[in-house]
Amino acid sequence: MAAVRNVGIVGAGAAGLAAAILLADAGIQVEILEKADAPQTLGSGITLQGNALRVLRQLGVWDQVEARGFGFSTLGLRAPDPAGTVIAVLEDIRTGGDDLPATMGMYRPDLTAILRERAEKAGARISYGKTVTKVTDDGGSVTVSTTDGTTSTYDLLIGADGLHSAVRKAIGIDAEPKPTGMGIWRAFVERPEEVVRTDLTYGGPCFIAGYCPTGPDTIYAYLVEKARDRKHEDGPRIMAELAAAYGGPWNEIRENLDHSARINYTWFTTHLVDGPWNRGRTVIIGDAAHSCPPTVAQGAAMALEDAAVLAELLINAEDVTETLFKEFTDRRLDRAKAVVNASVQLGQWMLDGVRDADVPGLMHGLSVMLKEPA
Repeated sequence: MAAVRNVGIVGAGAAGLAAAILLADAGIQVEILEKADAPQTLGSGITLQGNALRVLRQLGVWDQVEARGFGFSTLGLRAPDPAGTVIAVLEDIRTGGDDLPATMGMYRPDLTAILRERAEKAGARISYGKTVTKVTDDGGSVTVSTTDGTTSTYDLLIGADGLHSAVRKAIGIDAEPKPTGMGIWRAFVERPEEVVRTDLTYGGPCFIAGYCPTGPDTIYAYLVEKARDRKHEDGPRIMAELAAAYGGPWNEIRENLDHSARINYTWFTTHLVDGPWNRGRTVIIGDAAHSCPPTVAQGAAMALEDAAVLAELLINAEDVTETLFKEFTDRRLDRAKAVVNASVQLGQWMLDGVRDADVPGLMHGLSVMLKEPA
């Protein structure tokens, strides 16, 4: 018998939906509280490494993900020159196993829709327009208050509500994301025929110029620069100017950076709750517990792994105890910390202009670790 009979999950992103699927499949009643008023349909691309694909296969959605996304197992490096000269094409480590691609790019709302449909089919209920204001733990259950004036009580509460988690604040964990010094422009545009993998260009007017195919017809392209206030600037114009130094597929990408392109600008941030991710019967996972710059593209994978490990422990335990949460911390904290540290280190080397950094060694060691199941 599972440790819980009914679970509340705050947040209908990848981490929350993955936990909901696994728990509902085990016969546990699950309600997801989502602050948005309806399913979200806007977004850009997402890069899913092999260890994320391994969890998606566990969730029973791999066939749909494979059909909607764009899988590849190599990484290209290009020179910051007008020709976009290919310097090397490297074989990526398949962190999800040799029978899965090393990497999958896809449209983020498509991934969310696939997971949402699967969660609802498993029996999870999603309640929209629910912003958490208070969490009360009486030792045997957790009661959640939301801005619509309602309360709900569960055996356990999972905070999967992202970077600025209301649950994290409500249970007294004061960790907050902090800027790392870099900012990123992202654009969701048509796929040049030449783009069949992620190519990265280091140097030029940006630290990194890159792109990832997200389906047969689309990619998301990105440019990483020093963080600055870009709130009121013309995104298409700025991206086109920054991208002017890069050749190859960037020539076609630039032509598509008009005002119909979906473009956004955000700062890289990071945080890590370096200790137990629970307070009583409330536990945080995914970006609520840890976040990092996308320099190693492991954010989604870490969130999905958190959900899978927590669900496994809850399903196999007989009661909710501190021992259960200690085991969860023991299995997740060091792995998440390694990803956060590596992601921040890569960015810091670029900010500091370190030219002899052992990037291959760092990436290889991380990939070898991530190939092992969570």
